Formats: sequence, structure tokens, C-alpha cells
Amino acid sequence: MFGMSHETFLLLDAVVTVIGLIVLITKFKFHPFIALIIAAAFLGLTSGMPFGTIIKAFQDGFGGVLGFVGIILALGTMLGKMMAESGGADQIAQTLIRAFGKDKVQWAMMFAAFLVGIPLFFEIGFVLLIPLVFIVARRTGVSIIKIGIPLLAGLSAVHGLVPPHPGPLLAIGVFGADIGKTILYGLIVALPTAIIAGPIYGTFIAKYIPGHPNQELVDQLARDNDSADLPSFAITLITVLSPVFLMLLKTFADVVLPEGNFFRTFMDLIGHPISALLLALLLSLYTFGYKQGIGSNQMLKWLDASLAPTAAIILIIGAGGGFKQMLVTSGVGNVIGNMAVEAQISPILLAWLVAAVIRIATGSATVATITGAGIVVPVVGMIPGVNRELLVLATGAGSLILSHVNDAGFWLVKQYFNMTVAETFKTWTAMETLLSVVGLGFILLLSLFV
Repeated sequence: MFGMSHETFLLLDAVVTVIGLIVLITKFKFHPFIALIIAAAFLGLTSGMPFGTIIKAFQDGFGGVLGFVGIILALGTMLGKMMAESGGADQIAQTLIRAFGKDKVQWAMMFAAFLVGIPLFFEIGFVLLIPLVFIVARRTGVSIIKIGIPLLAGLSAVHGLVPPHPGPLLAIGVFGADIGKTILYGLIVALPTAIIAGPIYGTFIAKYIPGHPNQELVDQLARDNDSADLPSFAITLITVLSPVFLMLLKTFADVVLPEGNFFRTFMDLIGHPISALLLALLLSLYTFGYKQGIGSNQMLKWLDASLAPTAAIILIIGAGGGFKQMLVTSGVGNVIGNMAVEAQISPILLAWLVAAVIRIATGSATVATITGAGIVVPVVGMIPGVNRELLVLATGAGSLILSHVNDAGFWLVKQYFNMTVAETFKTWTAMETLLSVVGLGFILLLSLFV
């Protein structure tokens, strides 16, 4: 077509489609859900797919993603809501602050955010923990930037790299990775990455931008909690980390025990992400609910309220799955995979680079993860020995880079920390970029051993 080979035309078609997707989201302010549907339809039509196949491919991709991720998303959000409302997150933060002391309070905030962020969306974790930043800054006199950047790094690192967050979970489904191994590798990569981008960078940049919190927000949010009314640190930790423990135990059983072994089969059941999160949620109803004297009606209200903010995220993830399937069914994915093989580009670097470009252009880590994984997945079958778990992490790391004015998180941080746009670039944007680049470095290092 137009004097080009079929492969060249498909590649150009994909480039035009992705650019169009970016323009729809950034310039014309289309909702990502609608933009992804339009982009998928455009790619299907222009690549020559039959009309019936276009619809079926999108439906299969949409349903295939949400059949797993949608359930995980709902259960994880409910668990996070129970932890937030009961004060469990406050207990984790306050305990770590007492343990580390004033001089190393930035480390306490990073670890608190790292732990609390495992079952929570970034935005929810941010709103939940920002009062602690204000309280600690007021009590200790330490710069709000020195305290806040480590907290943001801890939340963002687990959001991009550690399941059961939707981005890594989605990439796991696309690449066919093992969730237990991904959690293990994700924790190995995320913790040192968060340390470098959080306490270390936060301490450095606070010398130049100490920050001045909005007094109205401080007066509204910086309320001291009575630790006697909160769930204990041990109970909170057991509840929050129980799904991670079950999923890791399942992976361990699969490696150590022979197929058909009763315990391995049992762990395959309860260590599945859906089962693990369901069991953790049921446990939280007792530890964060009944044990705290909270009635059934109040818990039902919390759980109902927790699902409303996730509706848009679920739809975007589903539409992204449909777009991913269109890339595969149209043959675009195979063309990109063949090019990567011929050019001898590291699949890990390719996954990071594609996700990074889309993240910078659209401002959405979710869209970057969905689209990036869909573009890179054909490489998995073409290059033997590619570690699928590390591809998941590379895509997640790429989706974190260079948050700027097209990202809602940029403005959220700017307003709460009462910074100028330039100061937000030097703190938040630089921190996110450090997470992405340093994370890639650790992933490449880990690839030498696994």
C-alpha cells in the first residue's frame, strides 16, 4: 500500500495511531477510556482487519484484562479502605517514626509509605498519609520537602513496580509472568530505588527548596491521632502483608514441591491473587473492623464508598486491554517484535523506553503500562530466555518517568506542598525520573542473576 511493504505500513499505522491517542488525551482532553476505544477502532480499520474481527478483538482484550485485574482492583481497594478508615496506616507511620527518631524521620516516612502503599492506589495513599507529613513537620521542625519526598517515593515505587497494583498486574497478564516472582523481584528493585529517590534525594533537594506548607491545609489535616484507638502495629502489618505472603508462599511451593503434591495444589488455590486478596479482606473485617468496635453497617458504607473512585480506572484498564489486543490481532505487534530482534535491542530496555515515551506524552502511568506492554509482548516469543517478570518491572519503571504538567499527580503534589511549578519540577518531577532511571538500572543488574 502506497508503495510500502505490508510490514512497513503496519508499523507506520501503529505510530500514527499512538500519536493520535496521545493528541486526543493531551490536546483535545478526551477521557483516556474514549480515546483508547477510538485508537483501537482506527488501528483495526486502517490495518485492514474485517469489521467483525475488530469488534471481537476489542471485546476479547477488554474482557480478558478485566476478568482478572478488575476483581483484584476491587478487592485491593476495599482492603485499602478498611486500613485507612480504621487508622491502621496511621499506626504503621507513627510506630516507624518513633523507632527512627527525629534525625532519621525521612527514612521512617519512606518505609511507612512503602508498606502502606502496597494495597493502596498512589492517590489514596497520598491523601491518607499527607496529614502525617504535616504533623511530623510541625512536631520536629524538619523541612516538609525532606519528609514529603521520601513518602512520595515510597508510594510511587510500589505503585509502579509491585503487585497487586493495577499497572504491574496488567503487565503480568499481558506478558504471562509469574506473580510471585514479580512481587519478589519488584520488592528487590523497589526498595533501594525508593531509598535513592526518597530519603537521599529528598535530603539533598530540601537544602535548596525547604518548602512552606499551606497553613489552611495544615490546620485542616494535621490532627493528632490517639495511638490507643488504633489497631496495633503487628496486627496491621499482618493484615496488610498477608496477601503478599500467600502469593510468595505459592511461588515457593511451586518451585520446591512436585506437581500433584497436596500442599502445592492447596497453595495454588489460596495463593492465587484473587484468593489471597479475598482472604486478606475478610481478615481485615475482623482486625480493622469488629476488633475495633466498628459495626457491620459502617463497614458496609466504607466498602461501598471505596469502589466509586475506581470506576474510571477499571474502564481505562479494560479499554487498554482492547487496544493491546488490536495491536496483536492486526499483526503490528509481530512487526515490532521482528524489528527488535533484528536490531538486537534488549527487550527490557525496549519495554522501559516504550512505556517512558507514552508516559511523558500522555501523563498517565496506566495508559503507558497498557500500551507499552501491548507493543512489546510479541518480543517475548521471538527472543528465547527473556525474563517475563523483569519485562513487567521495566514497563512499570518506564511508566513512572518525568511526571509533568499533563499529569494530575504533578498538580496534586504542587498544591499540597504549596510549591511553584518550577519547585515542583525540581522536587516531584526529578524524584519520579530518578525512580524510573534508577529502577531500570537495578532491573538490568538483576537480569544478570535471574
